[in-house]
Amino acid sequence: MSDISQECQTELTGLRREIDAIDQQVVDLLSKRQKQVEHVVALKKAHNLQVYHPAREEDLISARRQQAREAGLCPDYIEELYRVIMRRSRVEQTGQMAGKAVKPGATVLIVGGTGEMGRYFLDWFNGAGYRVRSMGSKDWPNVAALCDGIDLCIISVIIDRTPEIVERIGPYLPPDAVLVDVTSIKKVPLNAMLEAHPGPVLGLHPLFGPTTSTLDKQIVVATPGRDDDACRWVIDQFSLWGSIIVMSDADEHDEIMEFVQSLRHFATFAFGQFLASKNVPLARSLEFSSPIYRLELGMVGRLFAQDASLYAEIIFATPERRALLKDYINSLNKNLEMLEKGDKSKFEQEFKKIAEWFGPFGEQAMRESSFLIDKLIERF
Repeated sequence: MSDISQECQTELTGLRREIDAIDQQVVDLLSKRQKQVEHVVALKKAHNLQVYHPAREEDLISARRQQAREAGLCPDYIEELYRVIMRRSRVEQTGQMAGKAVKPGATVLIVGGTGEMGRYFLDWFNGAGYRVRSMGSKDWPNVAALCDGIDLCIISVIIDRTPEIVERIGPYLPPDAVLVDVTSIKKVPLNAMLEAHPGPVLGLHPLFGPTTSTLDKQIVVATPGRDDDACRWVIDQFSLWGSIIVMSDADEHDEIMEFVQSLRHFATFAFGQFLASKNVPLARSLEFSSPIYRLELGMVGRLFAQDASLYAEIIFATPERRALLKDYINSLNKNLEMLEKGDKSKFEQEFKKIAEWFGPFGEQAMRESSFLIDKLIERF
């Protein structure tokens, strides 16, 4: 028996050495791949090409999945592996692209440069080699000098104050300077900028916060205002940094954001408020929780770990948003009768109706949430 065990152990040791050797080859190949990526980065930097190329990535994934099938490997496993590899590649490219300016030598003024988002953009434009000036609330006596010769003025202040700041700084801007705001609503700021400044105007809404470490695949909504050609370099700069640019007019943006931001954040707030009112034992509840509950609770906890004033600005930004939230609360009240009667058939009827409305997105949501759940299980 001991001879057999020794023989088995010897064979295992040999096999493990072979696996170790293969692993070394895998790392060597990844290193060679990275060197090729660096050549690609150099080419992209030279020609101001964007980092993210969706069609190229999906073609690569499809080819690797087919190769996996032919090699007797699980296609999902290979896809997940290559998603990680490509993500790392994009982050590396984005980091190197951060030092590339679409408009070298341009001067950028960030109004609100002492705030969190203002400082965030200040770092990115500084890193790309632009001449960057920062303006805070105490710098108005120097506004003429700060605006002198600038090519871009970014307004990064709270939503309520944006129109006032725009009106105040407008007369000091050079006629050909691009005026940009970065608030989460677009119609009111855009109109204010068009009124205050006769030159190029662009609305931007970065759908990320100042703690974001990379702009890889971060969405920036761009709403045209005036002189699109003159504004193009600003959009191209964000693309170069790895952002995905979504073009939209101000009306469409604000309407969609009522649901994507205001309603979503308020519903999350209300859920957290209810849990707190019931004094739910969070730690204990997680011991009983499914991965999806942990994921949902994680999103609630994430909200309350951040700045209350920031979310108040977003949720209560416009009368339209507040009206939508009242509609939402009223819609919940309509379910009271169904609950009081314990009407399961009514619930199922409503459920099926809504499922039909979601259509094919339901299957997509299942796939995406299953992926997130699997990742959560790996971690916990």
